[in-house]
Amino acid sequence: MIRTGISTIALAMLLAAPAFAQTAKKETVPAGAATPAAADAFLARATKEAEAFSVDDARIQWLYATYINDDTSALVAKSGAEGTEMLVRFALEAAKYDKVKGLSPDTARQLGMLRAGITSPAPTRAGAATALAKLQTDMQTVYGTGKGTLKGVPTNGSDIEAAMGTNRNPDELKEMWTSWHDNVGAPQRSDYQRAAGLLNEGSRELGYKDTGAMWRSNYDMSPEDFAKLTDKLWNEVKPLYEALHTYTRWKLNEKYGDAVQSKTGPIRADLLGNMWAQEWGNIYDVVAPKGAGDVGYDVGELLVAKNYDAIKMVKAGEGFYSSLGLAPMPETFWKRSLFTKPADREVQCHASAWNLDNVDDLRIKMCIKVNGDDFTTIHHELGHNYYQRAYNKLPLIYRTGANDGFHEAIGDFVALSITPDYLVSIGLLDRSKVPGEDKDLGLLLKQAMDKVAFLPFGLLIDKWRWGVFSGSIPASGYQGSWDALRLQYQGITPPVKRDETKFDPGAKYHIPANVPYTRYFLARLLQFQFYKAACDQAGWKGPLHRCSFYDNKEVGTKLNAMLSMGASKPWPDALEAFTGSREMNGAAMVEYFAPLKTWLDEQNKGKPTGW
Repeated sequence: MIRTGISTIALAMLLAAPAFAQTAKKETVPAGAATPAAADAFLARATKEAEAFSVDDARIQWLYATYINDDTSALVAKSGAEGTEMLVRFALEAAKYDKVKGLSPDTARQLGMLRAGITSPAPTRAGAATALAKLQTDMQTVYGTGKGTLKGVPTNGSDIEAAMGTNRNPDELKEMWTSWHDNVGAPQRSDYQRAAGLLNEGSRELGYKDTGAMWRSNYDMSPEDFAKLTDKLWNEVKPLYEALHTYTRWKLNEKYGDAVQSKTGPIRADLLGNMWAQEWGNIYDVVAPKGAGDVGYDVGELLVAKNYDAIKMVKAGEGFYSSLGLAPMPETFWKRSLFTKPADREVQCHASAWNLDNVDDLRIKMCIKVNGDDFTTIHHELGHNYYQRAYNKLPLIYRTGANDGFHEAIGDFVALSITPDYLVSIGLLDRSKVPGEDKDLGLLLKQAMDKVAFLPFGLLIDKWRWGVFSGSIPASGYQGSWDALRLQYQGITPPVKRDETKFDPGAKYHIPANVPYTRYFLARLLQFQFYKAACDQAGWKGPLHRCSFYDNKEVGTKLNAMLSMGASKPWPDALEAFTGSREMNGAAMVEYFAPLKTWLDEQNKGKPTGW
C-alpha cells in the first residue's frame, strides 16, 4: 500500500497533516512597513512560534493515532483548530510581502511556501477553524473506527482490507466492498460538503481561486501548468495500463465467467484484490501466466519460514539503508514506534512515518502483518524517516520533500531493489532458488499489478477533489462524478448500483484526512527515475528490472545529498542532483516494463482494448 508520513510541523504546512501550532496574537504589517527586513523578522518569529509548540502538538497527534477515543479526538480537534488558525495567519502575513522588492531569494521562497503550503486553510472568521477541525476529526474517527462485514460479521479496516486480497468468492467480495463503502464512506458525506466549503473560503482569503488551485501551487509552477504536467505524464504511461487492464479483464472472465465479469467493458471493482482497486497484486494468482507465472518464491512465505516477526522485518528494512552508508535509526525509534495492532484499543492502522521533534524522534506507525506487502511498506515508510533526518538541519519551512512526490518515491524506489539477489543477500532466499530469466515475465507482471495498476487511481483522487473545490462537481453529484472518473481513468465499475446517498470517496483514508493524493501518482513515476539513476550509478548492465543497488555506498552518498536539500531548492534542482535530469517523465517506468508490454500485446491480440 501507498502510505504517507504526516507528523512534523513542516509536513503539516507543506504536505497534509492537521496543523501543529498554538494560537497567538494576530500579526499585522503596518502600512509602509512591508520591507525586506520586516519580512525576515516575520519569518524568524513564525519559525520560532512553530518550533515552540510542535513537539507537544505532535505528541497529541501521535496519541490520537495510536489510542483513538473521545478524549484524544477532542484533544486533536482542539490542536488542529489552533494550528490552522496560526498557519492561516502566517499565510495571510506572508502574502503581504509578495510584491516587496529586494527580498532575498531564500526569503521569497519561504514566504511563498508559507502562503501556498496549507493543506486545510480555515477562514479567519470566528469559529471557522474550530468547526473545520471538528469536521475533519469526526470524519477521521468514522474512518479509523469503521467496520465492514464478512459473512455478516463486523470486521475492522485492517482485517477486511487483508481479506479483500485473499478471498475469491465474488459474493463475499461484494459484501465486503459494499459494507465498507456504505458504513465508512456514506456517513461522511454531509461533513465533507461542509468541510469543502470552509476550505474554499479559507483558500480564497489567501488569494487562490479555490483549494485545488492552492494545492497545485506547490510545485514550482502555476496551478494550470501543473495540471497539464499530470495529464502529460499520464498519457506517457496510459498504453501500458490499458494493456494490463485488457489482460486482467480477460483472466478475471476466465475465472469467474460472464455473469460476474464480462469479457468487455469495465472490470468489477471488488474482484481486483484491493478495497479501492488501486493495486491488483493480491490477485496475481488469478492472472499469472502458465509456466512463467510461478516466480519461484513468495516473499511472505520466505518471511514465515525464517521466523520473521514485525521487529525483524523492520530491522531488515533498516539494513538496506545501512548498506548504503546511512546511519541506523536511533534507539528511540525502536522504543516509541507502533509496529503491531494493540488488542486493547482502536488505532489508525494506516502506515505512516513520523518525526515528532523535527530532528530525530523518528517513528513509524503500522499494524504489521508478516507478508510481502508489509515488507515492502516497511521499506517505504523508512524512506520517509531517512528523508526526514537528512534535512533536519535546514530552516523549518524547508524540512520536507523537494515536492510531495519525492517524499513518497524515496522508499518506493528502494523497495524496487527487493529483487531475488537482494533477498539472497539478506539470507531470505537460497541462491539455488533464484528464478531464471524465464521467470522475468512473471516477476514483471506481479510488479505491474501494483505499480502500473495504481497510476490512474493516483491521478483521479485529486481530479475529483479539484472538481469539488472548483465547483465543476456539485455536492449533488459527488457519487456520480466519482464513479464517472473511476470509469474514465481506471476502467472499473462498482459491484452494486450507487446513488447520491452514498459517498464512496470517504471510504479512502486520504479523503477524510484531507491528504493531497497527486503525490502518489508522481511518486510512482519518480521512483523509477530514481531507480534507473541508482542502477546507472551502480554500474548495472543487465535488464533494469533485475538491478539491486543494495550495499552500494556511492548510491547512498548521492541519495543523501539529494535528501539533504529538502525543499530548499525547486524540485528540478533536487531531481537533477540525483538523476541528471530536470524533468519528471514516465520513460524509466516504460523501460522497466518494456518486456512485459511486448508480452501483454501478444496476449491481447484479438481482444478489445478499453472499456
